[in-house]
Amino acid sequence: MTEVSILFFRAGLALLAMPIYLLSFLGIWEPFCKKIFFPFFLEKLSAIHNRKTKKQKQELFRNLPDFAGPSGELKLLEIGTGCGANFQFYPPGCKVTCTDINPNFQQGLSRSMSQNQHIHYERFLVAAGEDLHQVPSGSVDAVVCTLVLCSVQSVNSTLKEVMRVLKPGGVFYFLEHVADDHSSWRYFWQQVCYPTWKLVFAGCCLTREIWKNLEQANFSELKLQHISVPLPGTPIKPHIIGYAVK
Repeated sequence: MTEVSILFFRAGLALLAMPIYLLSFLGIWEPFCKKIFFPFFLEKLSAIHNRKTKKQKQELFRNLPDFAGPSGELKLLEIGTGCGANFQFYPPGCKVTCTDINPNFQQGLSRSMSQNQHIHYERFLVAAGEDLHQVPSGSVDAVVCTLVLCSVQSVNSTLKEVMRVLKPGGVFYFLEHVADDHSSWRYFWQQVCYPTWKLVFAGCCLTREIWKNLEQANFSELKLQHISVPLPGTPIKPHIIGYAVK
């Protein structure tokens, strides 16, 4: 019965979003989404999300300086930098390599860089989380990934790349929205919205249980907490936050 209900409501939502499905079929939606809609949407969403998670992010990144190299230099790689929502939380002087699969965030990214001149920007790489071949193995002290693992092609492959580029004893920081409890109404609506949401919001998956991928990865230490960050008007609320040490 639940499966039938999900299919029924999915069909209704797809009907409402029919213009976007049509544009997608014609090959128009994806380039428009990538170049115009998603960069605009993500900058607005990041500002809202940062307001809601400011204290959690401050606490999350508080120990970043502890992972600096012997010289005191901290080399940080961010996967899915987007508009640079995390820059304000990084310690002064850290050297940041920005990566994103979408190169169309220049305006928001430039604004964030100009507002956060306490850090040193090394380079920007157009790269997917699953393929960071431009970054040498064992070359960074920290990797950061927030609201990105929901939309990568493979969470496990991305985590393997994280492990590869980290120095021994390096750290991986994460903050991700995840699937709700399977018995909840929110999970029901996450399943209903899944196909249309993924199409509209550049591959974002609502029902991933990312904590399981992290628990199965070969990190020597994992600090993971489940928190609630409600985003009104969306089926997003449960998140995971924490860090893992190589």
